[in-house]
This record gives sequence, structure tokens and C-alpha cells, in this order.
Amino acid sequence: MATAEECLAALQRFADNIAANNEQVKGKVNFDRQLACDITDLGTSFHGRFAEGSLIDIAKGDDPNAQIRMTVASDDLVALVNGELDFGKAYAGGRVKLKASLLDLLKLKNIL
Repeated sequence: MATAEECLAALQRFADNIAANNEQVKGKVNFDRQLACDITDLGTSFHGRFAEGSLIDIAKGDDPNAQIRMTVASDDLVALVNGELDFGKAYAGGRVKLKASLLDLLKLKNIL
């Protein structure tokens, strides 16, 4: 089981990966949405915001008003960010759950 600190670091790496490809991502995911990430096995949450093709303001704690909510186990989050777990397979297998509008899900598909 990954720690909360490892999960926060994984989310930051995800944000860094998006930032490294900002121009490409911005064209696909240009929206302003709050994100909450619930880590099931740790009983903790993180939140951040997608804005102008970037994921910013990542911090520990829940955002009950988040428009996008991801639910995942700690090890799966780390594996996803490290490229060791395919998002599509994890989503189809129920290891990752996303709660968002259909339009937001379609936009997110381009970066996940």
C-alpha cells in the first residue's frame, strides 16, 4: 500500500506530465474544473484544479464541490502515473472510478 505522501507525489508527477505537454493538452482539455481524488485504502482525499490545460493547486483534503471525482486505491494511483497500469483497463475493471459529466469524461480521456 502506498502512503499518502506517495499518492500526493504521484498526483504532482501527473500534473508535471501535463505541464510538460501543456500546448498539446491545452488544445484537448481546455476547461476549468475542480478535481477530487479519493484514495480508498487510505481513507484520504486530495484535490486540485484543471485550468488552461494544467492541473494546479494540488493539496490534501476533499473538495465536496468538485466537478470531477476519481476514486482509486493508493497502489493503483501510483501505478497509473508511473505508466505501469493502463487507465482504460483499470477503468473497465473497476479499479479506477470517475464521476463527472459526459463532456468532462470525454475531455479527460484525451489526457488519461
